[in-house]
Amino acid sequence: MATLRERQDYRTRVLTALYEATEGNRLLGVPGRKLRNDLRIPEEDLAAACTYLAGEDLITVDWEPGNTPAMVSLTHQGIRRMEAEEEARG
Repeated sequence: MATLRERQDYRTRVLTALYEATEGNRLLGVPGRKLRNDLRIPEEDLAAACTYLAGEDLITVDWEPGNTPAMVSLTHQGIRRMEAEEEARG
């Protein structure tokens, strides 16, 4: 089971990877399998991160059986959050 710090890190990494892969385009998505492999996040932790982020209305998730993310996309709110973070970094 992931610690709080690990869970927060997974969420941040998922959002960042989505934003970079889609260049902030909410019409594009990333396969869950690619996210898991690229980020090297255990499947159950990726599912938990996606569930949390979807609950915050930052991403949308199409699920496969067994609670596996099939396709993950940023929402408008998710894009706004990532753009604000990018702006803050300068």
